Amino acid sequence: MNDTPDEPSLLSIARDGNDMESPVEALNLGERVRELRKARNWTLEQAAKKAGLARSTLSKIENHQMSPTFEAVQKLAQGLDISIPQLFTPPKADKVLARRAITRAGEGQAHPTRTYEHEILASEMRGKKMLPYRAIVRARSFDDFDGWVRHDGEEFLYVLSGIVEFYSEFYAPVRLKRGDSAYYDAAMGHNVISVSEDDATILWVTGTG
Repeated sequence: MNDTPDEPSLLSIARDGNDMESPVEALNLGERVRELRKARNWTLEQAAKKAGLARSTLSKIENHQMSPTFEAVQKLAQGLDISIPQLFTPPKADKVLARRAITRAGEGQAHPTRTYEHEILASEMRGKKMLPYRAIVRARSFDDFDGWVRHDGEEFLYVLSGIVEFYSEFYAPVRLKRGDSAYYDAAMGHNVISVSEDDATILWVTGTG
C-alpha cells in the first residue's frame, strides 16, 4: 500500500522516539484487531502465534487493557499479512452483504446462440457487478458473426479447453490455448472462434458496473 497520512506518523515513533517500546495509541485498535482476527477464523492462540506475541498480550490489546508498542504493532501487521496503515484503517463499508450463489456443474442457465453456447453462472443472484458464464465456442470463422460484438464494460476470458482465436478491433488475432486468458475493453469490437478439433470451452466474466 502506498503512503497514507497514517504511515509517516507511525514510522516517526520509531525514528524520533529513541525507544522502540514507546506506546502507540489508536482509536478502537482493539476492536480492529479482533475484527481482523475473526475474519480469518483465528483463535487468540493462532493469531498470537502468527504475530509472535503472547496470547495474554494479544488479549489485553483486544480488550483495551494495554496500548501496544510500535514493535507489537509491526508484529500484528506482519502476522495479519497487512500493512501498518491498513491495521489502523477500518473498512469503508459498515455492513457485509454476505451474498452467495452456488452453481453446480451443468446447472447454469442455458443461453445458446448461433456462435456460442453460454451457461450463465450464479444466475439467481440479482444486481451482480460481474456476469460470469461458461461458453462452448461453436463459431469456426470470423464470418460466422454479423460483424463485431461490442458492449459496455470490461471483460475477462479464460480458456478451459481447446484452442481459440481471439479477434479484437484494434489488434491482430491471437491464439489462446488452455490456461491462457485475455482482459479487454468490451466496447472494443471482439469475437472468439474455435480453431481446435473440438469446440473450445472458455470462462467469461463481464464487468457490469
